[in-house]
Amino acid sequence: IHRATAVGPLERGTIRLEVNGVERQRGDLADMIWSVPEIVAILSGYFELQAGDLVFTGTPAGVGPVQRGDRLVGSVDGIGELSVRIV
Repeated sequence: IHRATAVGPLERGTIRLEVNGVERQRGDLADMIWSVPEIVAILSGYFELQAGDLVFTGTPAGVGPVQRGDRLVGSVDGIGELSVRIV
């Protein structure tokens, strides 16, 4: 997890999700209905955002079930990846 100031504007970049090594979702930040800055601005009108808050933006096509033991790896170009195992 990185500070927004460390990664710069998130206007473009491939976002991916793999489940057990198989790509389930792929999209680009440029294809989102609202840009990341727009989402943060809207949220800021309702909530006082603090350093360390996570903002989730939704998901590209390909949503599906996961089960106990699955390993999920999500990534955003230029930021890195996050890996979790479902328990």
